[in-house]
Amino acid sequence: MLIPATILAQGGESAFNFLRLPYSSRAAALGGSNISVIEDDLSMAMHNPALLINVSDKTIDLSFMTYMSGSKVAGAAFNKTFGERSSGAVAARYIDYGTFDGYTQDNIFTGTFRAMDIELSFMYCYLLSEHWSGGVSGKFIYSQYESLNSLALGVDLGLNYYNQDIDFSASLTFKNLGGQVMTFEEKHEIMPIDIQLGLTKRLSYAPILLSVTFVDLHRWRSTDFYNADGSKDNFGELLLKHIILGADVLIGNNFYASIGYNYRMSRELSTGKGLTGFSLGAGLHINKVKFGASFSQLHTSSSSLLFNIAYSI
Repeated sequence: MLIPATILAQGGESAFNFLRLPYSSRAAALGGSNISVIEDDLSMAMHNPALLINVSDKTIDLSFMTYMSGSKVAGAAFNKTFGERSSGAVAARYIDYGTFDGYTQDNIFTGTFRAMDIELSFMYCYLLSEHWSGGVSGKFIYSQYESLNSLALGVDLGLNYYNQDIDFSASLTFKNLGGQVMTFEEKHEIMPIDIQLGLTKRLSYAPILLSVTFVDLHRWRSTDFYNADGSKDNFGELLLKHIILGADVLIGNNFYASIGYNYRMSRELSTGKGLTGFSLGAGLHINKVKFGASFSQLHTSSSSLLFNIAYSI
């Protein structure tokens, strides 16, 4: 946990960027990241461990996501409450990038190989007071690409404030704190650290939740972000790259529809066509079973589908 103190000021690219992929179809529909929606949803707690206190006891959540270039992501999670003030969970996620052809520097075929990432998480959440909850998630992270492999340990820290009387939620998270135990080669690479602040408010006279999530709050230099056309950001554009907007329409107690917009994704990955940066989704609750699905336009030529199904035993 002390490692980030020395690396927050460092620039450069990080390893294990698959940790930025959404776990929850609802978070994906709200722009790719959300840490403040209060819901009985175990997959949302994967984005902020402080939200785990809202999840029903003994819930099983399964997820499946399609990603760029035929990549597939599968995950599973299970939680258990301990009294009225604490809850724990365990989760695993597997990312399969498919099969690749290997060649030497002299263009000699060496056979095929696979590339994959694995993440194993252990979460704990405690209700600090009537309005405050805090959570922590410890993660074992393993990646293997052909003959290269790496092992890392990470920690997510989360804090949530929720006032049910005014339907307002605010969260702060520190994600992917930690470092490599075993490197791909001999060089240590930094983790994809992300400090996030999230706010969610339900409108007083309409069944609508509005959310804003501020991401990458430790990175404010324009050189940390890259545009497709190589242009330099002004202050307004730089600020917008830290903001993700989302809205939920609640239809009764059993159905929601969501839409989100990620300006950074739109600015960096769009070619001027399509709806890059936009996402949408919906969810349905039937007895003890919950379904969720989302669609995200990641790039003009690529999109992503994410599905969740949960059951409370």
